[in-house]
Amino acid sequence: MTSSTVAGQSAAGQGAGTLADQAYRAISDRLVTLQIRPGEPINDERIAAELGFGRTPVREALKRLEHERLIVAYPRRGTFATEVQIADLGHISEVRRELEPLAAGLAAQRAGEADRAVLDGLLAHLADASDAGADLIRLDMTLHRAIYAATRNPYLEDTLIRYDNLATRIWCLFLDRLPGLAGHVHEHGPLLRAIMEGDTEKAAALADEHVKGFEAAIRSVI
Repeated sequence: MTSSTVAGQSAAGQGAGTLADQAYRAISDRLVTLQIRPGEPINDERIAAELGFGRTPVREALKRLEHERLIVAYPRRGTFATEVQIADLGHISEVRRELEPLAAGLAAQRAGEADRAVLDGLLAHLADASDAGADLIRLDMTLHRAIYAATRNPYLEDTLIRYDNLATRIWCLFLDRLPGLAGHVHEHGPLLRAIMEGDTEKAAALADEHVKGFEAAIRSVI
């Protein structure tokens, strides 16, 4: 299973949505994985042509991305990908340490058959996942989104996607200096099993450890 297949499954799980939703996911992926570099100018016409969307859904997507602090617009200067601020790591982690365990616990309580099927498929994919950085990053994002979706709380899901995106941008910035990337992603195995088994306390505890481990890994190289 390739990273594009994993991404496709994730998108399918979320539903295709409107053209603006599709444009949002495509542009967000480029921003989060630093294919669009921090500080790089954002040209809506060029992006629309590259992605095959009209300018209207792209502009709607960019408004949403600005709200999520992935891009910033300056009057008379233009729109740019936001810089990655390492000083924000503590703030982002503070939120994630509270909400990631909550999400894991709720997912353990509420995951239905369809959610469990998705989680089981991801668990199987973890066993033979590539060690390539880009593939692992996208798999990590897909794993988190599957857990968020299983909470059955769209407000919590949206909030956590936003903070996971910001955390992943920081991760991508230091990707070549973080040799433990594969191990970090494989930590999701026990977490997925706990959720599928309905073990609320264990799922929450593992999610808490995962977030703390992420912050510690980043701080070790800055």
